[in-house]
Amino acid sequence: MIVAGNFLLATARVIDFIFSAYVWIIIGSAVVSWVNADPWNPIVRFLRSATEPLYRVIRRRLPFLSAGGIDFTPMVVIAAIYFLQIFLVQTLLDYARQMK
Repeated sequence: MIVAGNFLLATARVIDFIFSAYVWIIIGSAVVSWVNADPWNPIVRFLRSATEPLYRVIRRRLPFLSAGGIDFTPMVVIAAIYFLQIFLVQTLLDYARQMK
């Protein structure tokens, strides 16, 4: 059971890291959208390609988020990520601690 507990612990930490990194990518993408950045810059292209597919899905399902000139889609994505961090990662950590 110790091996399974350690596996769940490692999985939870990796998922938490990925979620945290993606939040920073979203923040970077939002900041870049506020300034007139060069769209051919590799960093700008990476930020857009990493966030726009998810943004498109959310904008299609919740079109009122980008109404009025202000796009609230990044905030919704960050809120969903924080929810998953609290729920999913914490659940995995609790299971891992019980297995040890």
